[in-house]
Amino acid sequence: MKMIKKILIANRGEIAVRIIRACKDMGIKTVAIFSTADEEAIHVEYADEAYCIGPPPSTESYLKYANIIAVADFANVNAIHPGAGFLAEDAQFAEICEAHEIRFIGPSIEDIRTMGDKVKALETASKAGLKLIPGSQSGRRRSTKKGTVDTAEDAAQLAEKIGYPVGIKAVAGGGGRGIRIAENRPSLMTLFHTAKAEGEAAFGNGDVYIEKWIEEARHIEVQILGDMHGNVVHLGERECSIQRKQQKLLEEAPAASIPTKLRADICKAAAKAAKSIGYTNAGTIEFVVDKNNNFYFLEMNTRIQVEHTITECITGIDLIKEQIRLAMGEQLGYSQSDVEIQGHAIECRINAEDPANQFMPSPGLVHAYHPPGGIGIRVDGYLYTGYTVPSHYDSLVAKLIASGRDREEAVARLSRALSEFKIEGIKTTIPLYQQILNDERFRNRAIFTNFLET
Repeated sequence: MKMIKKILIANRGEIAVRIIRACKDMGIKTVAIFSTADEEAIHVEYADEAYCIGPPPSTESYLKYANIIAVADFANVNAIHPGAGFLAEDAQFAEICEAHEIRFIGPSIEDIRTMGDKVKALETASKAGLKLIPGSQSGRRRSTKKGTVDTAEDAAQLAEKIGYPVGIKAVAGGGGRGIRIAENRPSLMTLFHTAKAEGEAAFGNGDVYIEKWIEEARHIEVQILGDMHGNVVHLGERECSIQRKQQKLLEEAPAASIPTKLRADICKAAAKAAKSIGYTNAGTIEFVVDKNNNFYFLEMNTRIQVEHTITECITGIDLIKEQIRLAMGEQLGYSQSDVEIQGHAIECRINAEDPANQFMPSPGLVHAYHPPGGIGIRVDGYLYTGYTVPSHYDSLVAKLIASGRDREEAVARLSRALSEFKIEGIKTTIPLYQQILNDERFRNRAIFTNFLET
């Protein structure tokens, strides 16, 4: 394969800055794209070239295939990195890139399409030896329609068999969207239609499936890397159990709440499954763990994750660089035994939201910005004093990562860094994380996906 010499970053915010930095380290030229709302964004300044691709709505800019490809052709790039959102898991966009002889930095089109359809992903994972949560997919017969459930009455009958609560999930869902939890039959009859409508509106697909909703669950994910020569390794697991409405807030690696043997079993199972499907590039296999330490396949993300930073801290491996290397057809160059996990790392997603006011978005002018520093502290973000956070996009404005020799040291450093972090002019979730870190349950590793609710 040809060397990648110039990359267009089809994204914005902190992930665009992160990719630009990795490219600079590799001597690769970068092209940024931006909407009119992002003219003053820092990724625009950092890139070698930058082009406006449309007005603020993402559907008219960051999601506009034709505009992005036009810039890519004009700037003569030979690869596009989609980042962690927008088009990162869009098989059609990857196909368009390929048609224009532009390398899409990610897995194969087939893997994006298969693992992006939640029901197909469940079927693929089951064939690869992973255990599924009881539901319409795990117990389906070959004659059923892809494991989906067509009517609320069918959903209610299945729920009676597997027991409440149940999750109603959009086939094409992602990022915590397209999920509703029904506690009983009346709520299921209402939420079934809500989930279908949300799936249709957000993803253009109203199909849903039903799963047993595991209470006191732990959300564990495994970072996978695979090359085009059949080599696959895992880079350990991450704990993502502290969430709000199925959206991750705080992640740590290694996982804080599971025993050593379970950790090894989950990682081994994930790597084996990735190898069996011939997965290439970076990906994450996600699991839910119940109170009896049974683990079930949840989904696979065929992209770089927001929380990839903590894996980098404990392995010393630059995941963005690896994505680019693997997209050029290079071999991994190391085996599983070469991967060493050292220390502990925790990430807080700093969002422009007001936790004291039902997490209302808080865009606006940043009057002052003073990030923390010191040993074991990393900040991935895109804010600066005088920058105006736009209201059109995801509320994530920075990621604060603390690492240490063990969890206790990482927590201490994170606590100190949160106290130093000053963002004035907008509300952020920093106070929420200070509360979490002072919570006795968090300190004692009693972490579940309903942590905030309880």
